Amino acid sequence: MTTSILSGMRPTGKLHLGNYFGALKNWVDLQEQGFQCHYFVADWHAITTKHDETENIRQNSIDMVKDWLAAGLDPERSTMFVQSLVKQHAELFTVLAMITPVGWLERCPTYKEQKEQLGETRTANYGFLGYPVLQSADILLYSADFVPVGEDQLPHLEITREIARRFNYLYGNVLKEPQAKLTAVPKLAGTDGRKMSKSYGNVIDMSEEADDLWQKVRQMVTDPARVRKTDPGDPSICSVFDYHKLFSDATQCSELSDGCVNASIGCMDCKKQLCAHMESFIEPMRQRRAGISDKDAMEILHRGSHNAALRAEELMVEVRKSMRLDMECIR
Repeated sequence: MTTSILSGMRPTGKLHLGNYFGALKNWVDLQEQGFQCHYFVADWHAITTKHDETENIRQNSIDMVKDWLAAGLDPERSTMFVQSLVKQHAELFTVLAMITPVGWLERCPTYKEQKEQLGETRTANYGFLGYPVLQSADILLYSADFVPVGEDQLPHLEITREIARRFNYLYGNVLKEPQAKLTAVPKLAGTDGRKMSKSYGNVIDMSEEADDLWQKVRQMVTDPARVRKTDPGDPSICSVFDYHKLFSDATQCSELSDGCVNASIGCMDCKKQLCAHMESFIEPMRQRRAGISDKDAMEILHRGSHNAALRAEELMVEVRKSMRLDMECIR
């Protein structure tokens, strides 16, 4: 039986290179390795903290999926769907919410952290507290063998495993405990040296136009000690060099590193080389994206959601049966 993978993204619109190297590239790699992949638009998750900002969810979902397709996800090999179009997510979430202790949710590592960051207005709702339960339903609904995560996300996956164990203890062995598929996330800062984030205005889109790309690269932060070209630099603290590690080959990286340390190459020349390599990488994705209409993206999502619902219902039949909630079977 083919090993299954499950992962999702909140619909934030067009994706940037941080999204690509942080998750999407790995999704494509898993597809190419022959895993049975389910990737979903987490639109319900998007409103756990932004319930008053729903006007752009539909278009953001379309724009995000266009980037998925441009990056190489294939609807013939990966099921791409919308969380809210598969109603079994809500059903399993409701069931699991009935058996999940509140203490498990309150001890979630990001709960207090995000509560402090976002404030009471954004987090004083059950949806925010119950977020890990909905996430668990997403994963368990497809009997996922693996969930691609970074090490910082392991506690979230462990809650899913705990919920699955509790359900199975109460009602029988129905839910599969997923395993983590750890993924290394390359270091990729935004153009100002901080974490790449739309809220900081420091992102480079996966489909960035060539002229805009150069304007962003030329403003990127480098080693602050290099005031003049003749000043030696330290590539290990330069975000431009971190980008070179992703977009330039080993020989080029070695030459650039030596040139920086020996002050034989200036930061602007280094940036020009980086921009050329990045443009070679981005241009094919930009072209593929341009050939995908909004209608194309929605048709793929509707077809994928239909197929995902069929798969999800198979699991829910077993869940209802194990809990003696299969009322439709009683005559």
